[in-house]
Amino acid sequence: MLIIKCKRPKNSNERSPYINKLISLSNKMAKKLYVGGLSYSTTEDTLKDTFSQAGTVETATIIVDKMSGRSKGFGFVEMSSEEEAAKAIELLNGKELDGRTLTVNEARPMEARPPRRDFNRGGGGRGFGGGSRW
Repeated sequence: MLIIKCKRPKNSNERSPYINKLISLSNKMAKKLYVGGLSYSTTEDTLKDTFSQAGTVETATIIVDKMSGRSKGFGFVEMSSEEEAAKAIELLNGKELDGRTLTVNEARPMEARPPRRDFNRGGGGRGFGGGSRW
């Protein structure tokens, strides 16, 4: 749960800019869909074409591995309205695309993860960590 404390605007009828930003972010999340179970051969164009059955697709992104450049088998589609997003979930969740069954649901905000472990353990790069024998 996110709690933000902010000063009340001078005119009590106005919203704080922070509140407006939060509202816009929450509206955007309702339109963003998680799509799982993608084939490694599915392209962003295929994803966009498939979801256009439910309405206007703003973006379609397939997540790829940084090292190999290969699809991780999931992606995100952003629809132009909440109604279209709901329609896409209804139409496409459990349907087949490129030989795989899709999982389509509302995207959730990414959870905070602990920092990645640093694999550099020192030792001066000598391989086995031992010093000079002689």
